[in-house]
Amino acid sequence: MAAVRTERGLDRLVNFSDATVAIAITLLILPLVDQADDAARDIGAWIGANYWELIAFGVSFLVIARFWITHHRIFEWVVSYDVRIIWLNFAWLLAIVIMPFTTNVLAASNSGQPAVYALYIGNMLLASLSMQFIAVVLRRSPELVREDAKESMAPGTGWIADALLFAALVLAVLFPKVGIWWLFVLFLQGPIVGVLKAVRGRRGSVS
Repeated sequence: MAAVRTERGLDRLVNFSDATVAIAITLLILPLVDQADDAARDIGAWIGANYWELIAFGVSFLVIARFWITHHRIFEWVVSYDVRIIWLNFAWLLAIVIMPFTTNVLAASNSGQPAVYALYIGNMLLASLSMQFIAVVLRRSPELVREDAKESMAPGTGWIADALLFAALVLAVLFPKVGIWWLFVLFLQGPIVGVLKAVRGRRGSVS
C-alpha cells in the first residue's frame, strides 16, 4: 500500500527545513558575538584584526541566503512528495548545517591551506547538487508538482553553476593563493547561459 502524503506532511517538511536554515544562518555570527567586548574597546583595530573572519561570515551568510531562496522557489512548485524528496532534502540540510563549521574553519585558517578551501567549497557543492537532484526528481514525477508550475520546471542552468563550483574547488586546491576568490568564476554562469541560449536560438531558426 502506498504511503499517504498529506498537505500537512509537506508543510512539516518545509517548516523543518526553514527552521534548520534559520538556526544555521544564526550560528554563523556566534564566533563574532563572542568578540563583542574587544570590538567595543576599539572597533577600528578589531575590524583590522578580524577582517578575514568578517569576510568569511559575509560570504557564508550570502551563500546560505541564496540556497534558501532556491529551496523556497523549488518547493513553491511542490504539492506532494516522496521518500526521494525527503532524503535529498536531508542531504541539502546536511550541507546547510555543516556550513557554520566550515565557515569557522575557513575563518581560523589564513595560511592558504588547499584542504580548507576544498572543505568550504565542497560544502557549497553538496548543497547545490542536492537541490539539483531534487529538481530532477520533481521534473520526472509531475504528479508531485502544481499543474501551473510545470512549464517553469524545464531543465534549467543549475548544472552550469555546479560545474563552475567544481571548477572553483579544483582551482582552489591547485592554486590556493587565490583561495575562496576562485568563487568569482560563478559570475561566468550568466555569459555561459547567454551563449547557450543564442546557440539554441540559432538552431531553432535553422530548423
